[in-house]
Amino acid sequence: MTTREFWRSVEAIHDVVYFAPDATARYEALGLRGFWMGYMASRSAALGTPGPELVTALFHGFAPQRVARALPDAWARADREQILTARLDLAREQITAAVGGLDVTATAEAAQRLAGQLDFAGRPLAAAHRSLPVPSDPVGRLWHAATVLREYRGDCHVAVLTAAGLGGVEANALAAATGLVPPSQHESRGWTQDEWIAAFGRLQQFGWVDGTTATDTGHAARERLEDATDRSCGAGLDQEATARAYALTNDLLPIARAVEASGAVAYPNPTGVPRP
Repeated sequence: MTTREFWRSVEAIHDVVYFAPDATARYEALGLRGFWMGYMASRSAALGTPGPELVTALFHGFAPQRVARALPDAWARADREQILTARLDLAREQITAAVGGLDVTATAEAAQRLAGQLDFAGRPLAAAHRSLPVPSDPVGRLWHAATVLREYRGDCHVAVLTAAGLGGVEANALAAATGLVPPSQHESRGWTQDEWIAAFGRLQQFGWVDGTTATDTGHAARERLEDATDRSCGAGLDQEATARAYALTNDLLPIARAVEASGAVAYPNPTGVPRP
């Protein structure tokens, strides 16, 4: 099993594309409308030009109506390849600015080797991103590998959440109750106030919340979900890949912390992943 520091570092490196200050403007220049259309299109473009039902299922935490406002309209407004290029350019710029003159070549190559060793069965978003062309430059290669790894853990986490009977709104409500995400999480993920209140009502039936605050049982349940996700991730890594991930943590961690220090990713944020 790999360490939490490894996965949190991967998350931070990947997440720069979501918090880049000019992300919305970049996608709007291609013809997309607003932040969420850019987000939905850029993150799902690895799959081709998918419809809202597929993306809602794979992203899990977003309200169907939020996804449907962006897709499939995005594919009529902008070219898929240009969207993917804009996303990669954002990543390059944000990471380069964060790490300064640090040479990430060796780390990028190690991360790429690890991404190539994953078992993608049941991990569709990770597999889709792995199928994209690997950039030739070190920073691009690092971000590409981090993205594959990040979506790999995300796929595992969605499987664990759904097996536990948690839909997208309940999963977000539990994250909010345990302080992992901002109080405005339901708005960022597109859930209505009524849906949000109903989700806390269902969590209260489990004994996981008291009002909108997690109980000790709720905190323990959230930790069990993370442990189960770690086990699911570990199941797709053989002994060599696991050892590689452990070794890679020492190289990824300072990059991830440089990303945080630069302000490229702030905490807490809607991803619900703690700082590295």
